[in-house]
Amino acid sequence: MNDPDTLPDASETDAEPDAIATGAGAIAEYVRTLPRKPGVYRMIAADGEVLYVGKARSLRSRVGSYTQAGRLSTRLLRMVAATRSMEFAVTASEAEALLLENNLIKRFKPRFNVLLRDDKSFPYITIRRDTPWPQLAKHRGAREADNEYFGPFASATAVNRTLYALQRAFPLRSCSDGVFVARTRPCLQFQIKRCTAPCVGRIEAPDYAAIVEDVRGFLGGRNREIQQALSIRMERAAETLQFEQAAVLRDRLRALAQIQATQTISLASITDADIFAAHAEGGQVCVQVFFVRAGQNLGNRAYFPSHGRELGEAEVLSAFIGQFYEARTAPPLILASHEPTESAVIAEALGLRGGSRVEIQAPRRGEARDAVEHAIANAREALARRVAERGTQRRLLEGIARAFALEAPPERIEVYDNSHIQGSAPVGAMIVAGPDGFQRTAYRKFNIKSETAAGDDFAMMREVLERRFGRALRENPERDESGWPDLVLIDGGQGQLDAARAVMADLGLDDIAVVGIAKGPDRDAGRERFFVPGRPPFALEPRDPVLYFLQRLRDEAHRFAIGTHRARRGADLTRSALDEVAGIGARRKKALLHHFGSARAVAAASIDDIASVEGVSRRLAEKIHEHFRGGT
Repeated sequence: MNDPDTLPDASETDAEPDAIATGAGAIAEYVRTLPRKPGVYRMIAADGEVLYVGKARSLRSRVGSYTQAGRLSTRLLRMVAATRSMEFAVTASEAEALLLENNLIKRFKPRFNVLLRDDKSFPYITIRRDTPWPQLAKHRGAREADNEYFGPFASATAVNRTLYALQRAFPLRSCSDGVFVARTRPCLQFQIKRCTAPCVGRIEAPDYAAIVEDVRGFLGGRNREIQQALSIRMERAAETLQFEQAAVLRDRLRALAQIQATQTISLASITDADIFAAHAEGGQVCVQVFFVRAGQNLGNRAYFPSHGRELGEAEVLSAFIGQFYEARTAPPLILASHEPTESAVIAEALGLRGGSRVEIQAPRRGEARDAVEHAIANAREALARRVAERGTQRRLLEGIARAFALEAPPERIEVYDNSHIQGSAPVGAMIVAGPDGFQRTAYRKFNIKSETAAGDDFAMMREVLERRFGRALRENPERDESGWPDLVLIDGGQGQLDAARAVMADLGLDDIAVVGIAKGPDRDAGRERFFVPGRPPFALEPRDPVLYFLQRLRDEAHRFAIGTHRARRGADLTRSALDEVAGIGARRKKALLHHFGSARAVAAASIDDIASVEGVSRRLAEKIHEHFRGGT
């Protein structure tokens, strides 16, 4: 599948006139019966691929414009030439059409649309209210009604930095419920003054609640008020010779000042807003997004949407903003470096989705414009770095092609590694890299299912590759879609390579290059040997940049495999005997552990005691009792 941000220019590729006429004719067949109402249309190729999803104020007028070949750009001519059928959906308004369009773009990822390729959820800071002693924690995913959430933050790094400083300033507990209920003495967090040890009664509930309110106030935008109150309390403590308490308050003020020192954008007149800045260069566009909540900058993230080369910043921003909020709620104000096309419709659609009014502005002066200019500068620098990195990356991929005698530089490299400890918690891991670097959304982990494979590195590798490529063949037997590697790197020597090649041969995938990479004598990094079918093992020059790149790929696979293994081993260690009782989910398990303190105490409890726990019926209590007592 072609990537729209690398589509050839008009001088390089022109659609055949016959194909254009055929596509335009197929489109014209629909125009006569289309209503002059708002809606969404899909242009579909002969093989069923959705080429493009668009919305229209008038379906008849918009779709009819594609039959006028003389007025279409080269990109649209290619799209028309590939179109053989269309599908339509009529909506009540243009705003509803925009919402449906963004939903379908996310679902089908049509190659002629502007595509937002990174749709990961953003992290938040949460104050958990579903516990007697509220917890300050990082959160990503679905929200629970009882808890409070502050954000979004642009990245895990931004939220971790803020959370770390908050824990210094406001010593709320950060431990899990299981750890909290099991404590019998204060932990290290209490010793370094980052927790008040409510688990063992070192703080009264009203005092703890006061700290919680300070956190709420600071995250809610009352930071100056909170800092002023802390300053007054510090001075009073010093005046009354309570120097230890004054030092604690001084450290809290420093921690809050550290959080505010990271605020590179300051908007005194704006409370909640998202800032979008686009910069185009060399046929590519970078969109930089800044998040401002409660008057504080919560970080920024750069995006590089795929798009047709002829599209300008305003058109890219228009499509980008709609897709960005497809699964998110927009703030009341959106600031943009360029006025998005159809900004009024976008604002109306975002208001419909979120249930409140949304305004889109492209400021020309004042502090809002200063903030946008700062975001544009970030977009410009991010795009320059990406262009430089992609040039370097392309040269490294060309070097890999030379080293392993590949026909062309690989566009997708998959690297495989396994991890286990004496056969326990065995996992396989796959990482992916290409011209844009590591593609973390494509990483995959494999829990080894075969008991005979656990601890046998060769058998584990066979299982991982059989599952990975067996599934790929079932889903795409023609291998005509993206997602197939040009090069498979195996962390291991000749034995691992032979096991991998045997699997690929059984699946009929002999045309995919497979290479083994093993550390040299004494596992000395820098003396790696490479195993390529039909050639004796060889090494690259110690200072060869290609060698460093291959080491990075191998190390990233190793890091991902180790992390996956540790997560599985940790989950196994924290499994409770309650997990084996049918009818007990996470909420009832938490309630039982809160009440009794441990699964062992639950096992020793009577039916009446178990039934007294909130959410546990008499019948379920009998089932739990029977599970642990064997019916006695």
